[in-house]
Amino acid sequence: MFLKGGRATLIDDSRPIYVQIAERIENDIIEGVLPEETQVPSTNQFAAFYQINPATAGKGVNLLVDQGILYKKRGVGMFVASGALEKLMEKRREQFFEQYIITMLLEAKKIGITEEDLKEMINKGVKRR
Repeated sequence: MFLKGGRATLIDDSRPIYVQIAERIENDIIEGVLPEETQVPSTNQFAAFYQINPATAGKGVNLLVDQGILYKKRGVGMFVASGALEKLMEKRREQFFEQYIITMLLEAKKIGITEEDLKEMINKGVKRR
């Protein structure tokens, strides 16, 4: 988990810290670091680790509670909800589609790249990996 190994800093100053906290938790769920039904670090742990206000960390955690990714066990803490991984994967696929595919298609059209050219470019890229 990202809380191991000392203090870390949040990298992107252009985005709210609470959003970065939520994304960090999402990434840990997607990567299998936080499986479903396991406890996530407390807001105080996040706050100490990132040297931020606990309310800011709480806002990031609550964002995921509102989305049904995390749930609270009274007196125990926050846990990853059943089905959270699939919800996150679907969310990320949609974001990928909007952020990369649609953007790529619009730019390709603008500069005269055909569908066939795009397919060739994608195949070329796959072969490079």
